[in-house]
Amino acid sequence: MNSFGYKLRYTTFGESHGKAIGCVLDGLPAGLAIDEAYIQSELDRRKPGKSEFETARKEADKVEILSGVFEGKSTGTPIAMVIFNTNQKSKDYTNIKDVFRPGHADFTYFHKYGIRDYRGGGRSSARETAARVAAGAVAKLMIRELGIEVLSGISEVAGIKAEKFDYQSAKSSIIYALDAQKEEEQKNAILEAKNRHDSVGGVSRVIIKGVPIGLGQPLYYKLDGVLADAMMGLNAVKAVEIGDGCLSASSLGSLNNDAIRANGFLSNHAGGILGGMSNGEDIVVNVYFKPTPSIFQEQHTVTTTNEEVDFSLKGRHDPCVAIRGTVVCEAMAALVIADMLLLNMGSNMEGVSKYYS
Repeated sequence: MNSFGYKLRYTTFGESHGKAIGCVLDGLPAGLAIDEAYIQSELDRRKPGKSEFETARKEADKVEILSGVFEGKSTGTPIAMVIFNTNQKSKDYTNIKDVFRPGHADFTYFHKYGIRDYRGGGRSSARETAARVAAGAVAKLMIRELGIEVLSGISEVAGIKAEKFDYQSAKSSIIYALDAQKEEEQKNAILEAKNRHDSVGGVSRVIIKGVPIGLGQPLYYKLDGVLADAMMGLNAVKAVEIGDGCLSASSLGSLNNDAIRANGFLSNHAGGILGGMSNGEDIVVNVYFKPTPSIFQEQHTVTTTNEEVDFSLKGRHDPCVAIRGTVVCEAMAALVIADMLLLNMGSNMEGVSKYYS
């Protein structure tokens, strides 16, 4: 499947070393002001080659809108966007033409389809996520019309955990660090791993503010379930938590329950979601990224004919994929919320009658 969403649905296309990547976003209401400069600024946050903490592959990630926008506003028809690849070095991958890279999707893609694009991972490359950021930027434009904001930052790198979460500070951090007091230590951990031709994992913390009560569908399209689906669909993500997440399993009901008073909840262990629906509190999602599997140490693997070999990887890769990944997490969160807002419009007759009266 290459599509995601129900009412607001996007489909991505393209490969890491192909001519272009892009997306088609369908279901967006007509009349939304489309700020192309803002969409580009979101892509600029994710684009590679900005610092020593990222891959050296430099891509402008210039987005072009092909359809669905007229005189600066959405027309209600599919919005197609394309980003041309300009800095591929496919020759860096010739030595793995017949070799599976440990930790990558090469092995599973080949055994599923009987063929794989070995140039940078092809379709399985995180390069595809630029298209998701473009779609997510449009979703952000929609939800901010309703006073909803999605923010994120890096709360953990190589086991070094933030002790406070400053989302405004994260915006000015080159690694999107939420805790300025931990930033240098986190940076050093990334560079130390990079110098050893290794990589580190990290955690993105996403917060969604201003969400009204009741977003999410009962049972099979729950808000937390869809958010988890969206995040787990990202490259290198191995776990997702809503609110207290795993800590809830070691808590007591008397401590984990969020008490309610007339002016709202007294705590937010639930992370803003109850029964699969938003409860009006901030929605908090923690997304766990594994270490980038592309490392420059000799590794054991097998070939496409199951011959055991040792090999060393070439190419340009992120020493910590979570850094740019946090921008993609924001995009996915915005797409989920926008989809849920559209779904919620017909949840009761009052809403239907108000629209058609």
